[in-house]
Amino acid sequence: MSKSSKYYVVWEGYEPGIYSSWTDCKLKIQNYPNAKYKSFPSLEEAKEAYAMGFFNYQKQKKATSKTFSTEGIEWNSIAVDAASSGNPGKMEYRGVVTKTKQVLFHMGPFPNGTNNIGEFLALVHGLAFLKNKKSELPIYTDSKIAMSWIRQKKCKTKLARNSENEKLFELIKRAELWLATNSFKTPILKWQTKAWGEIPADFGRK
Repeated sequence: MSKSSKYYVVWEGYEPGIYSSWTDCKLKIQNYPNAKYKSFPSLEEAKEAYAMGFFNYQKQKKATSKTFSTEGIEWNSIAVDAASSGNPGKMEYRGVVTKTKQVLFHMGPFPNGTNNIGEFLALVHGLAFLKNKKSELPIYTDSKIAMSWIRQKKCKTKLARNSENEKLFELIKRAELWLATNSFKTPILKWQTKAWGEIPADFGRK
């Protein structure tokens, strides 16, 4: 049986790059202080790892290797989450089926928003979505702040209103009006990130 081919990434060495043989790789790292290198089974994986850089690759590897329990998750539910590139910055939110991650709704990105506003709007959107469907499914969020704002029926943001986020504040106004004029029995559940990992609606930007 022929030996399977490998590709070698050298992040830190005499000549960083991707090499198709251990002999070539060894020449670039031997006696180099704290050389950083690794073999990969395919060129595609090697290219991806090299582009990420050593420390980002190690960080991702550590994150994906961590195992989480699924005990206690109510799979027959939906989950919501928000992401913001900067705080404030471009913000978007979405709701998904918890078990399959099928996207049910996705709004944004909106300029000059915050993650807390997104979490709040995502929850209200989810509540309205479920009520419209006459569904009694619970809804997961990983935001205690958003849960608190829902109880108060008010978005307690300190973000200043301006021409860039005018549309966002209109959505906040609509969300608060919906909370003031609608009743619901939907269970709002706190997603336990430390035990279960990232919420299924997560945008994966961490």
